[in-house]
Amino acid sequence: MDMGLNNKTALVTGSTKGIGKAIAIELAKEGVNVLINGRNHEEVEQIVNEIKTGYPATSPQNATADIVDIQQREALFKKYPKIDILVNNMGIYEMMQYEDVDDEVWEKYFRTNVLAANGLCKFYLPEMLKNDFGRIIFIASEEAIMPSGQMPQYCMTKTMLLSLSKSLSKLTTGKEVTVNTIMPGPTLSENVHQIIEGIYLNKDMTFSEKEKDFMITNLPQSEIQRFIRPIEVGRLAAFICSPYASGFKGSPIRMDGGMVPTIF
Repeated sequence: MDMGLNNKTALVTGSTKGIGKAIAIELAKEGVNVLINGRNHEEVEQIVNEIKTGYPATSPQNATADIVDIQQREALFKKYPKIDILVNNMGIYEMMQYEDVDDEVWEKYFRTNVLAANGLCKFYLPEMLKNDFGRIIFIASEEAIMPSGQMPQYCMTKTMLLSLSKSLSKLTTGKEVTVNTIMPGPTLSENVHQIIEGIYLNKDMTFSEKEKDFMITNLPQSEIQRFIRPIEVGRLAAFICSPYASGFKGSPIRMDGGMVPTIF
């Protein structure tokens, strides 16, 4: 299916690996010129070259920047002042007990997972409204609506993104600009893959067997009983970015593999 995105420009934050990389690749498949973002210039350049090789009709660019840093964010704006699509994927997470989360940690997560994305929206949204086309996507998590209690500082910020998305969507009334949030369930990023391999040291087990056992033991509520693949989130994001998804406005879109037990 042609998504109608040819020659659009997209900034995907945190796109050197995992969900962000998958989204960038799926957009490139649709003819989008993707701005690859990360803090490490060499890693970013590697993905840029990978996409150039795979999708030579597109023009991926290096958008190295620590977007939490206001000065680096401003430099990014000067280099790339106009985009059609913004995917706020970059974020941090870790397992923490509530009693160990001090004010410094709360503030770090708020600055990283919320304020950085908000800063990008504040800059790029007005131009999207002026041009009467734009797509903004926040990548949240099922933890935004179903906190496990294992990472309260992370869950708080992901819930905030749902609220921010809805607030920004109110500004797009009557415009071909959408702001939405995708909430993936447990996803097989490179980091998760390493964790599973580290848990199961039995070399006779295939990764599929390890994954199945992990899901049964730790995430029995999952209805797919496997990790979501980044490419699955990437494909969904590409559709939400397309002109065919204009009806999604301020929507929290779940791709949780059945993890959330409620209707809404």
